[in-house]
Amino acid sequence: MKVLWLSHLIPFPPKGGVLQRTFNMIREVAKYHEITLVAFNQSDFLAASLPEQKDPLGLACQELYKIVESIHVLDIPETSMIAGRYIIAFKALLSGRAYNMEWLRSAKARQILMNIVAKGDFDAVHIDTVSLCVYSDLFQGLPVILNHHNFESGMLKSRSKTELNRIKSIYYQVEAERLLKSENHNCRRADLNLTCSEEDAEAMAGAIGGGNFMSVPNGVDVSYFYPNPSVKVVENSIVIVGGLSWYPNREAVEYFIRELWPLIKVSIPDIRVDIVGRGPTAEMLKLAENDEYFRVHGFVDDVREYLWRAKFYLCPIRTGGGTKLKILDALASGCCIIADPFACRGINVQNGVDVVYAETPEDYVDAIKTLLSNPETEASLRKAGPELIRNHYSYIGIGKQYAEVLGELAQRPGTQGRSA
Repeated sequence: MKVLWLSHLIPFPPKGGVLQRTFNMIREVAKYHEITLVAFNQSDFLAASLPEQKDPLGLACQELYKIVESIHVLDIPETSMIAGRYIIAFKALLSGRAYNMEWLRSAKARQILMNIVAKGDFDAVHIDTVSLCVYSDLFQGLPVILNHHNFESGMLKSRSKTELNRIKSIYYQVEAERLLKSENHNCRRADLNLTCSEEDAEAMAGAIGGGNFMSVPNGVDVSYFYPNPSVKVVENSIVIVGGLSWYPNREAVEYFIRELWPLIKVSIPDIRVDIVGRGPTAEMLKLAENDEYFRVHGFVDDVREYLWRAKFYLCPIRTGGGTKLKILDALASGCCIIADPFACRGINVQNGVDVVYAETPEDYVDAIKTLLSNPETEASLRKAGPELIRNHYSYIGIGKQYAEVLGELAQRPGTQGRSA
């Protein structure tokens, strides 16, 4: 069958967060169905993901053509204007609509999509985020699957409560309320809503009060992330991974710097930490200049070396949504993980078996000291993670499951796709 896959970014390279999920889901589903990919080009983000490439878009399309039938790249209106993001946000605020529902709206993109749909003879449409639902009216008569990488309005609502800047807090609250109305409308219209975890599915269904929800978990490319015992673990070392332009990751590292790091250094003076992720803040860079044991690396092409070498993998994330791909990658790589329970939501881990939970700065210090004095426990944790991933979180199985769901939807009575 033929699937139209609408994405808010170019899903390559599969390094971090939404890029990993989208690329791997497309790759696996393409084994069973023919995919036409329509993707908006977040050019700055793509360039940052492929920093050594003179033509990042060309390379990305070249790689994606290996797995999809065709690719159509769309421009984002705000990137063509000076201060475009702020202009569109201001217009959305005045119009009573959520910025999240405006930043991808484009008359040109609409016309291109209309032509693609008219010629495509599709059986189903995958919409990869609610922001793309400004085009959902073009898919009348086709089964539509709406994917949710996070419960977006729920995240904004939570952020409004923790934001110290009063103006920003009010903005996030207003944006959350407006976005929830759009989620309510579009989730009810979609034939199926996908979430990354059962927790998100329950939260969205409860807030919206309707709609068909299903959890398709995040996963791991087990051919890429795996334990590597040939790499020597560096004693007394910590790694923290995550793109720092995404506020839950940024807040987690800020929390580590201000609350955890001072206590850890007192207890274990020679311990080192590597912060890996695009977009480090001035505070992080300044600390790296003044503290030789605190190292900031920014975006790296291959994070596995840092995972394999680290004695401990810390994930002090306490906000956000969905399931944390970074935790799944670390489990698959055989890391010894110490994490806030919130960071492990939606992942079937057990405290003391696959990970060690820590909720306060003191908990993190105690966990590190306990594991340093108990190498058997550390070895057990490093063994349990990869087993859990192979058995439950490989994208091979997850992608096949979703491909079957797409096939079932296209065959339902009343749909107007080609197979029906």
